[in-house]
Amino acid sequence: MESGKARQPSAEEPRPRRRDAARNRELLVAAAHAVYAEQGVEAPLDVIARRAGVGNATLYRHFPTRGALVEEIFREPLERVREAGEAARESEQPWPGLASYLDRVFTMLAGDRGANDLMTTGLPGVPSLEALHTHNRDTVTGLLRRAQREGTVRADVEPADLLLALLALGRVVPALAAVAPGGWRRPLALLLDGFLARPAGAGLPGPALTEPEFGAVLADFRP
Repeated sequence: MESGKARQPSAEEPRPRRRDAARNRELLVAAAHAVYAEQGVEAPLDVIARRAGVGNATLYRHFPTRGALVEEIFREPLERVREAGEAARESEQPWPGLASYLDRVFTMLAGDRGANDLMTTGLPGVPSLEALHTHNRDTVTGLLRRAQREGTVRADVEPADLLLALLALGRVVPALAAVAPGGWRRPLALLLDGFLARPAGAGLPGPALTEPEFGAVLADFRP
């Protein structure tokens, strides 16, 4: 070996750095999943970085904006909601199809505060979320109109009426679920029953909240 000859960089050297970068990305994604599920999408990004065990600079290197991180974390859940909407549109009976679709959406809202934030608020810079909001409105509107044409739903109801009621109930679902798992099913059934031309009369699922349970929901509710 010639002393003084410059050492040529090996083509293999960048690989450990690439592996470290991939590992950091995985850590950030896992941490963001956990933090968003617990605290919602407004959780500070430095909390996510600390949970992942990396610095803020590393987080921003992988995800320059909050929207970019949210897009990565919630792409699959949002796609599942879209697929549920597509299946509901194919239902031969529009109102049961809509009820089944909303049950799947609210199940997701109950288990993940981050997903609840996304579905019940607007967050700029997340293209898949913007597309899903449009898809959700089209799904609800189409099924509602079909149900009205067959006489199942009262004729004076507009899609905005149902969407607004669902939005209001959706915001309180995580607090309900924390106090009484599945406790959102009863108010959802009652809400939907109010849109029918003739109430179904099948009875409401589950018991009503007790006064202490209602107090706990109120304390936990985040507008």
